[in-house]
Amino acid sequence: MTKQKSKFQTKKISRNIVFGSIIATLIAITPYLFYLYESVPETRVWNTFLFTYDSGYFDGANVAMWVLTGKLIPLYLLFIWFFTCRHWWYHVLLVPIAMYSYQTFDSINKDIQFFDSNQLMYLIPIMAVIIPSIYLIRARIFNKINTVDKSLEELEEEFKLSPKSFWDKIKQYF
Repeated sequence: MTKQKSKFQTKKISRNIVFGSIIATLIAITPYLFYLYESVPETRVWNTFLFTYDSGYFDGANVAMWVLTGKLIPLYLLFIWFFTCRHWWYHVLLVPIAMYSYQTFDSINKDIQFFDSNQLMYLIPIMAVIIPSIYLIRARIFNKINTVDKSLEELEEEFKLSPKSFWDKIKQYF
C-alpha cells in the first residue's frame, strides 16, 4: 500500500511541477507580450496578410496596440491569479477583472473619446454581489475563530476550494 501511495504522490508532485512551470512561464513572458506593440508600424493603417487595421481614434496603429497591451497584460495576469489562487477571498479578483475587461472593450471601440470614464457604473452590479459575499465569508471565519480553537491558517485551509483539475476549476464558476 505504501508503494501505491508513494506512486500516487510522485505522480501528483510531477503534475504540480509541470502545472507550476507552465504558470511560471506564462507569467515570465509578459514583458515580451507587452513589448509586441513595438513591432507594429507607426502608420495609421496597418496592413498584414491576415487583416488590415485602421487605428481610427488613435494617432497610429502603434499607439493603439500600446493602449491595448496596457489593458490586456494586467487582465491576463489577473486571470492567471484568479484561476491559481486558493485563498477564500479570490472572488474579489473579479472586480479588477471586470474593470480591465471593460477598459479593453472600450479601447477597442474606435468611436469613443474617453474610454476610462463611467466604468464604475458597469462595475457596481459586480461589486454589489462580490463584496457582500466576501464580507460574509470573512464574518464566518471570524465567527469560527471565536467559537473554535483553530488558527486563522487552519480556518483558511478549511475554506479553500481545491478542485482536482483545471477543468474542475473552470466548471466551478459556470
